[in-house]
Amino acid sequence: MKKLTLTFAFFVAATMTSFAQQVAKTKETGISNAEKFSDRSGSLIEKEYIDIGSLKKFNIQVAKYTDLISGQKSSAVRFEAFYTNTYSKSTDSKIALLDADEIDGLIKSIKIIQDKILPTNPTNYTEIAFKSRSGFMAGCFSKENTWETFVKIDTYDSNSYVFMEKEDLSTLLELLTQAKSKL
Repeated sequence: MKKLTLTFAFFVAATMTSFAQQVAKTKETGISNAEKFSDRSGSLIEKEYIDIGSLKKFNIQVAKYTDLISGQKSSAVRFEAFYTNTYSKSTDSKIALLDADEIDGLIKSIKIIQDKILPTNPTNYTEIAFKSRSGFMAGCFSKENTWETFVKIDTYDSNSYVFMEKEDLSTLLELLTQAKSKL
């Protein structure tokens, strides 16, 4: 009986640790509200994707989700970056969703980077980044007394970086403004 109790206690402890690690990972990597909505069980979800445009190696779309049972809706801006897998040499993609309530923060961040950060000459290594719930990032970092701009689709995947020219930020702003108008 004592052996059975110890075995059960070990099983419970191992299960709780595994569950806690999964919860921590979900909190760490993040999921957008639109993703949560579109993955709800017990619902019939319609997913509509509206093309907005592309820049460098990524496309921007508006994702609209409708629960056809309840009539509830959710929308987001969808970024999809394309890259070549170094092992298989095949093309793959990474996707991130920005909830409608995050778009204004991204637009404001890009404007601050354009107007206040890029005109300066950094003397120390510096990173500046906007990060969404889903792990999408946009920002800049210093490199040899100048700034490099980027978007990163997945926080933990170096293949999801898309490096841009400073001038590309204006195009990105235009695409985001168009996407916002279609949310």
